[in-house]
Amino acid sequence: MARSHKLEDVRNIGIAAHIDAGKTTTTERLLFETGRTYKQGSVDEGTTVTDWMAQERERGITIVSA
Repeated sequence: MARSHKLEDVRNIGIAAHIDAGKTTTTERLLFETGRTYKQGSVDEGTTVTDWMAQERERGITIVSA
């Protein structure tokens, strides 16, 4: 199976911290600053890339890790 991206172009990150420490906000900023998104998502507005499930957006927390 062919990869959709070259392996040398892939970067994985890990962010670990206590609840409400800003992990999602930090991730959104990284995605925006590196040009992967056109706008920084907001937990309060329900526009984050990482919180894609309806329950995550309703509760304002990340449930599923990538």
